Amino acid sequence: MKFLESLFEGGLWNSRFVILTAVLGSLLAGFAIFYMATVDVWNLVMHVVHYADADMTEAGRKALHDDTVSHIVEVVDGYLLATVMLIFSLGLYELFISDIDQAHGSKASSKILVIGSLDDLKSRLAKVILMILIVTLFEEALNLKIENPLDLLYLGGSIALVAAALYLSHAAEAVGHEAHKEEKDPSAHEKDTESH
Repeated sequence: MKFLESLFEGGLWNSRFVILTAVLGSLLAGFAIFYMATVDVWNLVMHVVHYADADMTEAGRKALHDDTVSHIVEVVDGYLLATVMLIFSLGLYELFISDIDQAHGSKASSKILVIGSLDDLKSRLAKVILMILIVTLFEEALNLKIENPLDLLYLGGSIALVAAALYLSHAAEAVGHEAHKEEKDPSAHEKDTESH
């Protein structure tokens, strides 16, 4: 009975390796989006070269300018989405398979790539997704035709909501840092409260 239990638990534990399909799939999707965004940048640069043409009309130049700004926003959106896929892939690997030793030895990894829990992964993804939403809103605002005061009110409301979301995400991050400091050094928190 003990042997069967050990065999079953071993199989159950090793079933976590199925997550490698999600890790590789997310990584490939991220690479594909990086590639597409880079091709878009190349095409964009090739079109912008004509911006200084002397025979281009003022209306044509303005149309090219507006189109270029809109495409730049799309490219930023693409790179952010690719970044989400990369963070998701690395986070899943760290949570379910193994720590990435090179990441733990690097200074840059502490900013984004070292994932300690599902909450870490969720908060990092949430930040990047929030940035994607902000960029998408910016893109829509560029193409928005304001025809009446209500449209302007909607635009102002959406900007206010984005500002509130950014404020709340930064406030939550500050609270998280304080809690993390207290976990590391509870005596520092006690000294802080005594001084107040």
